[in-house]
Parts: sequence; structure tokens; C-alpha cells
Amino acid sequence: MIASPTTPLIDSEQRLVLSDIGWQQYETLRSTLDNVPGLRLTYFQGCLEFFMPSPEHEQLKSILGRLIELFSIETNTRLYACGSTTYRKQAKERGLEADESYCINQLKEFPDLAIEVALTSGGIDKLSVYKGLEIPEVWFWEGETLRLYCFQDGEYQQISRSIVLPNLEIDLLVRCALMPDQFDAAVAFRNALKVK
Repeated sequence: MIASPTTPLIDSEQRLVLSDIGWQQYETLRSTLDNVPGLRLTYFQGCLEFFMPSPEHEQLKSILGRLIELFSIETNTRLYACGSTTYRKQAKERGLEADESYCINQLKEFPDLAIEVALTSGGIDKLSVYKGLEIPEVWFWEGETLRLYCFQDGEYQQISRSIVLPNLEIDLLVRCALMPDQFDAAVAFRNALKVK
């Protein structure tokens, strides 16, 4: 379909889930498809999800990352961006690429914080994948809400305040991320941090 100047082109997220995929098949597909821009793979105990994010998805994950990195600079918090690095554990049969991920204080094999933007439902339950990877904190953006989960005693518990970034005001982050202009959002967020 070719969009005319008056007809907006609506891009949607694309998702395909396959069953009965072995770990070695996942590894082979992951390495074969590494150069496909934007493609994300999620593996969970024999199920493999192929996911192509929409522009809206990418804009949301980018503004969240931009604001978190701005918070890091303004508060002298040692934060190391890992982006959409692939994290895998063969023994747990799990692997995925977070939308954004960060290590606190120093780079590590697995991040302290992973962020997922979920604009559509369906597919593999990512919190189950993260559980096997034992990522300390995972945030899910769903609709206009940010839900935070902390890994404790082998399970994820929903929390209202970040454990890994305890000084970050989540309400402020969400308000700014919802602003229609990314530049204005970053300026408003920075100004609010300076007032503190």
C-alpha cells in the first residue's frame, strides 16, 4: 500500500510465534538474523517469537531511554546503557533482547534494569523469560502506564518505586514520556530534576 499525502500510513507491530524450536535452532536463527534491523527474538522453553516493533514502539522506548540517561547525568548516577543486547541462558532455555537495558555502577554480564514497551498483547510472556534470566528489575510500559517489577526470592513482585534507581520519580518519568514532543519532554524532565 502506498500512502497518499492525505492518508496516514499506519504501521503496526508484527509478531510470529513458533513452537518446538530447540535451543540450537534458536542460536542459529539468532546469529543468522543478527543483521536484520529492528528484529527481536524471544525464546522461552521451545517457543520462539519473532517481533518487528512499530515506529511508535521505538519512539516510546527511545524517550524512556533518553530520560533515564538524562537522570543518570543530572544525578551523577553511574549508569551504563546496554540497549537491545541479547541476553541468554541455555540452562533455563530463555533468551531475549530488551527494548532498553542498563547496568548500574559497572558493566555486567546481565543488566540490573531492563525495559519493555508492550503496545500490543500476545506472544511470549516476557516476565517469565526474565525470571529465568534473573534480571533484578524489569519495567513494562503498557498503554500509558509503567509497571515496575523487582526479582525477589525467585519471583517478580510489582513495586511502586525503583530499587535500582531509588531517587527516580516514576510519576515524573511517565508524565514526561507521554509528552508529544521528545525535545520538550527532555527539557521538562531536566528542569524538574534541577528543582529537586
